[in-house]
Amino acid sequence: MTLLAVERIKLFTTRSPWWCAAVTLAIVIGFAALMAGTAENDTWISVGSSQFGYGFGLAVIMVLAALSITTEYRFGTIKSTFLAVPNRPAALLAKTGVVALLALVIGELAAFGALGVSALMAPSADLALNSAADWKQVAGVGIVYALTAVMGVAVGALIRHSAGAISALLIYAVVVEPLVPLIPQFGDDIYKWLPFNVVEKFLSGSGEALGGGQAGPPLSTSTLSPAMALTYFAGVAAVLLTTAILVVRKRDA
Repeated sequence: MTLLAVERIKLFTTRSPWWCAAVTLAIVIGFAALMAGTAENDTWISVGSSQFGYGFGLAVIMVLAALSITTEYRFGTIKSTFLAVPNRPAALLAKTGVVALLALVIGELAAFGALGVSALMAPSADLALNSAADWKQVAGVGIVYALTAVMGVAVGALIRHSAGAISALLIYAVVVEPLVPLIPQFGDDIYKWLPFNVVEKFLSGSGEALGGGQAGPPLSTSTLSPAMALTYFAGVAAVLLTTAILVVRKRDA
């Protein structure tokens, strides 16, 4: 508990978490307002379309997670941390837990905020959470953000430089993964197993939450079930974090 308290204090005494949280909320809720405000009629708005901006907010969560660890390497505070806590895995796990919990809270606030704004701007739209698919589409955002934060901390610990870690995360998620289907012959087969495509299956399933909506997050091409998709994504995060812990244990701070 002491480690968690220390990591919480270190995290919230910097400005980046506050800015990243504000930007994430503004993006996700802003996109929901844009979708509701520009729709031709309320029947176009659905639970799924209200979450259209969650992917853009996900990019900010990656930045938040990477900065939480790379700034310690940049300013040399990681040396003090490891001197005070020789158990490096415990220190890294505590930091990861705090950042993941923050990402979870941000994700839930953003997702339900987006749903609320959509309901205010399109009062006759069907935005009730009547099914498990609807709940997953909204409440699942926080879970995905938390697991993505774990990946961000792991990549930050491996690369140690803010610009490098952030670039690696964003280039993969925004550029590399979406371009894989363009590879001739086997691109689609590879894409089915890439983590951010897979986790979309957990959130959106087969598009049940879209209802009559005309837009929403792109559907996944993964063949896994929603539950297995989340398990797969969590497994990728666990592998990255385990690799980071092993490297941090052996490498000089």
